[in-house]
Amino acid sequence: MTDASRSLSELHATLAALPCDDSGPVFNAPWEAQAFAMTLALHERGVFTWAEWAITLNEAICAAQASGDRDRGDTYYSHWLSALENITSAKGLVTPDLLLQRRCAWEAAALKTPHGQPIELG
Repeated sequence: MTDASRSLSELHATLAALPCDDSGPVFNAPWEAQAFAMTLALHERGVFTWAEWAITLNEAICAAQASGDRDRGDTYYSHWLSALENITSAKGLVTPDLLLQRRCAWEAAALKTPHGQPIELG
C-alpha cells in the first residue's frame, strides 16, 4: 500500500461519513477537492492529527445542524470548509481578517465571472 493510499484509508476510517465510491472520495465541484487536498496536505505536514480534524469537522457539522442544516448530504463539504477554516485559525495559520478578505475577494470574483467559467482571484 502506498503512503497516499494509507493516508486515504486512515482518513476514511476516521471519517466514515466521507462521500466515497470504490475509487475514493467523491466531489461535486473543484473547490471540494481543493479543500480536501488542503486538509490532507496540512495533516501530512503535522499541522493537526486526524483526531483533531475529526473533532473539528464534527463541531462544524453540529453547529450547522443547530443552525437548521437538514443534513441531506449536499452540504458536507461546506462543513468541511468551515472545519478547515476553524482549525487553521485555531492553529494560527490564518487570521479572521484574512479569511474575511478572501471571502470578499471570492464573492467579487464570482459575481463578475460568466456562468460556467472558472473563477479566478486577482
